[in-house]
Amino acid sequence: MEAYPSRTSTDIRYADLDRQGHVNNAVFATFSEVGRVAFMYDPARPLATEGRSFVIARLQIDFRAELFWPGSVDIGTGVVRVGRSSFTLAQGIFNEGRLVATTEATIVIVDKETRRSTPLPPATVEVLQSLRLADAPQE
Repeated sequence: MEAYPSRTSTDIRYADLDRQGHVNNAVFATFSEVGRVAFMYDPARPLATEGRSFVIARLQIDFRAELFWPGSVDIGTGVVRVGRSSFTLAQGIFNEGRLVATTEATIVIVDKETRRSTPLPPATVEVLQSLRLADAPQE
């Protein structure tokens, strides 16, 4: 968890369980979203400039262990790639210090009016570069 520059947590809800009694696989996408939102909309370091917003182009989840209620998860988020109009985030989802899932999401910045991709502003690139995971390849 310490390797991730951004960290947040959320509770596991009883409603997150499925018929098998463990947290449903779809809920892991919600846990990933909680971490992404905390990362991308941190008021201390805004990433989107006026007239721009983010959309997800890709989300991959690798499940490593079951989760059960009650409990909570810690979500670590960091940058692994910065492109011209997109960036890729890697996340670890932890329960009581144990890695239970990893995710990778590609986020595209779009113009709010045209809904088309637009280049990342230089200030956004600078912030994203400062939040790279230590073992992320440099481009």
